[in-house]
Amino acid sequence: MTTTDVRERTGTAAGRLPGAWGLGLRRGALEIRQFFRQRDQVVFTFAFPVVFLFLFASIFSDDVKGAGITASQLYVPAMMAAGIMSTSFQSLGISIAIERDEKVLRRLRGTPMPPAAYFLGKIWLVLVTGTLETAILLLAGTTLYDVDLPADAGKWADFAWIFVLGLTACALLGIAVSSVPKSGKSATSVVVLPFLVLQFISGVYIAIDTIPDWMLNIGALFPLKWMCQGLRGVFLPESAQVLEQTGGWEFGRTALVLGAWCVGGLLLCLLTFRWKNRRDG
Repeated sequence: MTTTDVRERTGTAAGRLPGAWGLGLRRGALEIRQFFRQRDQVVFTFAFPVVFLFLFASIFSDDVKGAGITASQLYVPAMMAAGIMSTSFQSLGISIAIERDEKVLRRLRGTPMPPAAYFLGKIWLVLVTGTLETAILLLAGTTLYDVDLPADAGKWADFAWIFVLGLTACALLGIAVSSVPKSGKSATSVVVLPFLVLQFISGVYIAIDTIPDWMLNIGALFPLKWMCQGLRGVFLPESAQVLEQTGGWEFGRTALVLGAWCVGGLLLCLLTFRWKNRRDG
């Protein structure tokens, strides 16, 4: 058997390099390993929404008038939405800015690895962490706060597309916003502030019916409000619709807004993403 035959059988013929998808899987596995090796980051990432859920659910535990639920149950889907955005938008916005500042991106750009593989690796990371975060919050909600799991397959289908579209939109926005900080040191402040504001005006910490309409209208321009509303529609009874701004779950509009942000986020990434800091030229 000739050397050429061996190369052809093993897929290592001259000029044949691994594709972006295969490299993205390997890059994703590397990102996941690196994430779980940093124990303090793992604990903070997964514990933060759970601690806030426990605090708010303990402070506001009374029945919500006319909604057929308790305030504790109202917080569970909202915290799930915030957890999804935390593991995607916030995580990527900060980590990519730091990698750019430390010239990790610049070195990767100089390798034969396709740029798409780097971003696929990040998507795999947020998919794994987002899934784990959601599962932990859902477990807490069902065991501690009497949130019922949907018995209808249609509700689980709604949950699936809300999760996928919401995670994708927030991840793309995180990649785009990573170009805003001037340095890795300022990334946390630049990324966390808008995320914190959105949580207050999107129905995460404060019930929708107590937020001024003009704030809700601003929040409605961004994905988090629709993720909260969609997940409430999945995990809360129909009687809780009265708490929404329009008195309904609006799944169609939720899909439209999240889908639009997926497209818009991709365009923002293509227009704004940089492999080097501004000071590096």
